Amino acid sequence: MTTHKKIAWTLLLAGAMAGCTKNLDRAPEFGLTNEVLYKNEAGYRSAVAKIYAGLSLTGNSGPSGSGDIQDIDEGFSSYVRNYFNMQELTTDEAVIAWDDRTIQDLHHMDWSSNDVFIGAFYSRIYFQITLANAFVKESADGELSRRGITGADADKVRGYRNEARALRALSYLHAIDMFGSPGFVTEADGIGAFLPKQGTRAEVFAYIESECKALETLLPEPRANEYGRMDRAAVWMILANLYLNAQVYTGTARFTDAVTYSKKVMDAGYTLEPNYRHLFLADNHRSRELIFAIPFDGIRSRTWGGTTYLTRAPIGGRLTGAPFGVIDGWGGLRTTSALVDKFADISGNTDRRAQFFTDGQSKTINNLGLFTDGFAITKWRNVTSTGAAGSNNTWVDTDFPLFRLAEANLIFAEAILRGGTGASNEQAVNAINALRVRAFGNSTGNVGSINLQLVLDERARELHWEGKRRTDLIRYGQFTTAAYLWPWKGNTLTGRAVESFRDLFPIPSAEVNSNPNMKQNPGY
Repeated sequence: MTTHKKIAWTLLLAGAMAGCTKNLDRAPEFGLTNEVLYKNEAGYRSAVAKIYAGLSLTGNSGPSGSGDIQDIDEGFSSYVRNYFNMQELTTDEAVIAWDDRTIQDLHHMDWSSNDVFIGAFYSRIYFQITLANAFVKESADGELSRRGITGADADKVRGYRNEARALRALSYLHAIDMFGSPGFVTEADGIGAFLPKQGTRAEVFAYIESECKALETLLPEPRANEYGRMDRAAVWMILANLYLNAQVYTGTARFTDAVTYSKKVMDAGYTLEPNYRHLFLADNHRSRELIFAIPFDGIRSRTWGGTTYLTRAPIGGRLTGAPFGVIDGWGGLRTTSALVDKFADISGNTDRRAQFFTDGQSKTINNLGLFTDGFAITKWRNVTSTGAAGSNNTWVDTDFPLFRLAEANLIFAEAILRGGTGASNEQAVNAINALRVRAFGNSTGNVGSINLQLVLDERARELHWEGKRRTDLIRYGQFTTAAYLWPWKGNTLTGRAVESFRDLFPIPSAEVNSNPNMKQNPGY
């Protein structure tokens, strides 16, 4: 295991937290009492490690056996796995061959408030928020003083507290994006027996914005923190995404702010990885393009979710595991012809982002349950840029780049086209062409002008299978409407419009039924 990943993940709590929190007021359960856990800086470091680990791991004892989330197979409870499924399986970019419980409902776009996978991701988001709330409460200056933690140790704990706040803001961003008006609890509400309130989308938006703007001056400078931990550029990316989608979230456009914060990232010293394919390999932690990544390691962070899922689920048919650094594939994930058609004729395609496997695969999907219907995607691999296999052929070393520089370029260009000020159209074109030069290896793919549809298509080419697509299509008014159809949208071969209320997922029925403060999203 390379040194970079020996960060918080090796500091997980002994005994750790157990159980799912379906109620936002519930205190995290520890094998240790708060007074023992938080008695010194090392204890606080272990506790914040658990918050980070909640993005990558699913429990406390390896890939299965002591899961954080109940009522679902532990592998299916992974933050990254569920984030991918919510954002990709519901769109033109991904389908799955399996028939596990309600998984097919995602691409059919006919899910209900009892959907097990939607419920699992809601629980995972609020598991993270609950951990963060507890940590922020226990790391307040008054608590440090009471415990006799002073000087350099207190300063370290204050730094961890800022990271916990940033991680909480990230999960709240996912909550308002997917669920609209979610449960809303902070450390100010305390930990104990009460029924949490429901925050409006605008209220939680304002909270995320306020937290991230405060953290701009509190977190380490870009790339000054350990790899895989929050810094200023990570919260700039949260803000850039928040502002890009502000009109959807609040009804008020904030495109100038999206320009401002994406430009902050573009000017922060990150550089595009010269080889696009290296961004999704087992040594992608070396790239200076990654802004905030969720680390995985085949030995020390074993999970059936994360990039193990993204690497092994797309392998099947005539694909074998060895070239991907894994023992075998799971014959699940593929893509639709709609994504394939975003690229030129793939038989002679020079766009290096096109990573389709076609041998024995049909471009047309007549049967969603048949793996050979639909082209496979070979984007995620458990091998390094030098061709060496990852540390384990069952679980994958490749990190998940939640934010990277290319996305900042794309936000910047789109926000300018949508009327954001502070930069020129020429700069927007240059931001897009920087990605196309990498994709084509030279300037032959450059464009002289751009429009919004081109940017949306460029986002699909650049960011496919990275958890962005559903949000993009909603922002463009193409997710539920007839403005854009893809195979099996609405559970028909050629695609159809679906009800507009599906721009939001339902609040899980268990949450609504147990808390009279929570109102279900319309349509469910």
